[in-house]
Amino acid sequence: MGFFSFWPCFPTLLFILLHTHLASSALILSLKHHYRNSDHHNRRPMLQANQSSCALFAGTWVRDDSYPLYQSSNCPFIDPEFNCQVYGRPDSNYLKYRWQPLDCELPRFDGAEFLIRMRGRTVMFVGDSLGRNQWESLICLILSSAPQTPTQMIRGEPLSTFRFIEYELTVSYYKAPYLVDIEIENGKRVLRLEEISMNGNAWVGADVISFNTGHWWSHTGSMQGWDYMESGGSYYQDMDRLAAMEKGLRTWADWVDKNIDVTRTRVFFQAISPTHYNPSEWNTGTSSMTMTSTKNCYGETAPMGGTTYPGGYPIQMRVVDEVIRDMRKPVYLLDITMLSELRKDGHPSIYSGDLSPQQRANPDRSADCSHWCLPGLPDTWNQLFYTALFF
Repeated sequence: MGFFSFWPCFPTLLFILLHTHLASSALILSLKHHYRNSDHHNRRPMLQANQSSCALFAGTWVRDDSYPLYQSSNCPFIDPEFNCQVYGRPDSNYLKYRWQPLDCELPRFDGAEFLIRMRGRTVMFVGDSLGRNQWESLICLILSSAPQTPTQMIRGEPLSTFRFIEYELTVSYYKAPYLVDIEIENGKRVLRLEEISMNGNAWVGADVISFNTGHWWSHTGSMQGWDYMESGGSYYQDMDRLAAMEKGLRTWADWVDKNIDVTRTRVFFQAISPTHYNPSEWNTGTSSMTMTSTKNCYGETAPMGGTTYPGGYPIQMRVVDEVIRDMRKPVYLLDITMLSELRKDGHPSIYSGDLSPQQRANPDRSADCSHWCLPGLPDTWNQLFYTALFF
């Protein structure tokens, strides 16, 4: 039974379900152990918080010619940086893969069902451009099932909203790459590691919120989104980035614990989305379906085989894991890191509308191996999101 199917009628069951989720969240194992354990195939499947016996995030990619679930030509809301087919990507086999958990079948995304179950509600994605990647994917997935339904898109900064008017469903994206607040002080951008109210005021009242952060914490130089960090009244030109991220995430966790009413709002956190800038991570052993000699994801056309990624696991996930374990309110970790690490073929590379012709001619320096093509991998993230909500 889905989370929203009994919401209006069974508050007692909802209380039990959410507290079961809270108890299970406290038992999250070390993520590295979870994916590297050599006895992985012989262990009992992990019990998910939605009472399913399926370990949704452990599995492999399988060829399925019924995919993709939509065409980019039928979804005019995809940003140029994600619209790989429009911007010249010559191959399409990367669109033909489906995520297969080890011990169950993942429900196929049904946009019509999503509209019915989420009628009158608000879904909000909060975070960086990976959250925007997933937001646009969800819009396209829903539209593919209801192409004639009236809609309204309002793009803004930091909030963009997409409304399915007949269903009174709003799907929003709120840009907050660090989650915590950034303020201008004496002409300088100050990242306030213990302040979140300016952003948080916009999140209160949503029925489902999916948060993400990660990539921006390691940016330097012109990519850095702040001039100073502030913590405890002291200002820093820099500090250990992992420590800063933990401070910011604990501020977010405290906000959730104090401000989220779990009887009406479901909270998700999207695990760290991996990048593929170092081919030595995947050109080892025999698990790769294809081998290339490029310096990044450019030219990759197929996912990794098998269930594990030979490269390193993002150290930021240790911080995410620890912070979520310490929270009082239930947060569903959408644990997409490992399954996404296997998709070295899914990035825009040079086929991005954000790149100039000169940049596209130099893939070694310009390829985008951080974001994901649409259609593409974020559709699977939303398939898992859909499953966690309703099954």
